[in-house]
Amino acid sequence: MKKKNGFTLLISAICIFVGLFSFTEAKATSTESYIAAHLNCAQTLMRTYRVPASVILAVAIHESASGTSRIAQYLNNHFGVKGRNSNTEIRSGYRDYDTADESYQGFINFLDNRSTFKRLFETCDQYNYRAWARGIQRGGYAHSRIWASQVIAIIQKYQLYQYDERPEDYVEPIYKKSALHRNSKRRIYVVKSGDNLSAIADKKGTTIKALMKKNGLKNSSLQPGKRLRY
Repeated sequence: MKKKNGFTLLISAICIFVGLFSFTEAKATSTESYIAAHLNCAQTLMRTYRVPASVILAVAIHESASGTSRIAQYLNNHFGVKGRNSNTEIRSGYRDYDTADESYQGFINFLDNRSTFKRLFETCDQYNYRAWARGIQRGGYAHSRIWASQVIAIIQKYQLYQYDERPEDYVEPIYKKSALHRNSKRRIYVVKSGDNLSAIADKKGTTIKALMKKNGLKNSSLQPGKRLRY
């Protein structure tokens, strides 16, 4: 009986592994299909406005879950741009577009028409995707502290920078690790009366588990004045 149970558990584990692998493979294929479908539009906008095609695609992938989100499906909204819509199938605070291409143009217009992004268009070229991602976050496009890092990670995972039409002699800027390390040291939160880990995690764009691990906490109790790394 024990042998049979062990065999059953082994088969179940294999099925779970195969299922997870199939899901990951399907997700990757879905994203690659999404890139192929919208690459031409992204590059056309890049040539006109000099915003990297890699950034345009990565933001769309991130905000629309590679075109599978509800607002992408029902509203053709691939960038999470808020506004009124006339759709009767879902209730949403996001604006609608007639086509996905119109949503892509809407994203560029959003950046181009706001003063907080003006410096990006003046100082960044279409090849420096890191500067664009970080600048868009600083300009107020996203409230999450890790948004730019997530967009950059998508660009690197799918090698989207290959679509930015970089010159053969282009040298990618080097970001010193020491500077990043100094910035990480400043990520300290001082616990206030009434605070809890859940509220702090939401406020700082992290998780309770990550806070506990990073600060060596054994339980969720907090004392006012305690300094937490996040």
